[in-house]
Amino acid sequence: MAKIDFGGTIEEVVTREEFSLSKAQETLTDETIAVIGYGVQGPGQALNLKDNGFNVIVGQRKGGSSWDKAVSDGFVEGKDLFEIEEACEKGTIIQYLLSDAGQIAQWPTVKKHLSPGKALYFSHGFGVTYHDQTGIIPPADVDVILVAPKGSGTSLRRLFVAGKGLNSSFAIHQDATGKARDRVIALGIGVGSGYLFETDFKKEVYSDLTGERGSLMGAIQGLFAAQYDLLRKKGHSPSEAFNETVEEATQSLYPLVAENGMDWMYANCSTTAQRGALDWWKKFRDAVSPVFEDLYDSVASANEARITIEANEKSDYRKGLENELDELRKSEMWQAGAAVRSLRPENS
Repeated sequence: MAKIDFGGTIEEVVTREEFSLSKAQETLTDETIAVIGYGVQGPGQALNLKDNGFNVIVGQRKGGSSWDKAVSDGFVEGKDLFEIEEACEKGTIIQYLLSDAGQIAQWPTVKKHLSPGKALYFSHGFGVTYHDQTGIIPPADVDVILVAPKGSGTSLRRLFVAGKGLNSSFAIHQDATGKARDRVIALGIGVGSGYLFETDFKKEVYSDLTGERGSLMGAIQGLFAAQYDLLRKKGHSPSEAFNETVEEATQSLYPLVAENGMDWMYANCSTTAQRGALDWWKKFRDAVSPVFEDLYDSVASANEARITIEANEKSDYRKGLENELDELRKSEMWQAGAAVRSLRPENS
């Protein structure tokens, strides 16, 4: 493993220099990787593994849109595309990539095919960490491992095709065979990770749920909405409010931050923007810190897991979800966003 200095904290990470693709292929040469679920993470991971030369099959309910997508992606029924139970039987490594609700529903089917020596692979620590609520308790004689790409399956695939990688965490919850570490790192390299950093199932799910509800999605939508609404209330047009709130951030500044860091951004903007950003960022940090404390406590107490599970169990969940998403779609800010996107030069 490589030792990297993260601002004074030394962390060990795995890169493709220490664990090459050829080593990963050799490690898993006798394995059949059964990707169960072809929704969010399934397509990207399955296709990347397949293109990297691993023996991959997909397990999915026949007749649904995800089955059809797997077919359109080149998987062939009876060859490398099967119903879930048959794929679980054939796989020596079962990549359990259904949604959290789907994992709960399918667990009895998957569990009966976890014969000794197999590996059960997750990309999210939810099911195992909150086992009191999910019922997912793997048998003691299988490896239980995790690779969690830090982004969507779509991004994982797009970066792979471009010859790049998406960073991933990895974890070993249970090493029954003595091979769990090599297995999980080989899989992390195989799915197209940029580099791999170690965690555990609990830390993965705590950070993931906090991030989704925080700066990745929940908090950023709240921040956008607050600024947009303020500008509109003060008489600014929808175009001006949206461009100054969202468009400039996502199209200009965030890509530069991703490439060079926020310190570089501060050093390379106008002196007016620089002074304002330096004066205000700590005020925003201090304002939202208590909200993040509440959020993390809600995740750690399993309250967020309970809310998620109970919501998904409701018969009218999909209808309610569509209503909530429709509220976003029909908000003036995102209606303005649709108009602004249509006016981008590449769309004209």
